Amino acid sequence: MEHQMSFRFAERRDTALILQFIRELADYEKMLDQVEATEELLEEWIFEKRKAEVIFVLEDGTEAGFALFFHNFSTFLGRAGIYLEDLYVRPEYRKKGYGKALIRKLAGIARERGCGRLEWWCLDWNQPSIEFYLSLGAEPMKDWTVYRIAGDTLEKLAGEGD
Repeated sequence: MEHQMSFRFAERRDTALILQFIRELADYEKMLDQVEATEELLEEWIFEKRKAEVIFVLEDGTEAGFALFFHNFSTFLGRAGIYLEDLYVRPEYRKKGYGKALIRKLAGIARERGCGRLEWWCLDWNQPSIEFYLSLGAEPMKDWTVYRIAGDTLEKLAGEGD
């Protein structure tokens, strides 16, 4: 039987579903204990402050996967890009092309919006995802290392000189 694939942008009523997808992804990445997001936080930051967007891929009207993304900016290109924070397809929907379809949809959104690039991070151990991204023509950024300041360190740094 042929399934019908479609896409839709998340709406405020989807906040609980977005959190559910985030938790499923975190569980897959063995990082569920690090999820601090709540429905209230997601509603505030996605739908009130509009700092991120979510698109769902649906199979026969049921959400099979999601992508959460936001705009970043390249000074070298002189224009915005799209940063893909989360991409997740539920296990029962995998191997049907939904992950690739989500990436293609994001590439289309980037093109429509005049963005210069689409980028994301991937965990070093996640070989299935790495192989998938390479198959799409994505290039690993070999000469770059991600740095992060968060939590107590962020608070301390922000408070210096107050």
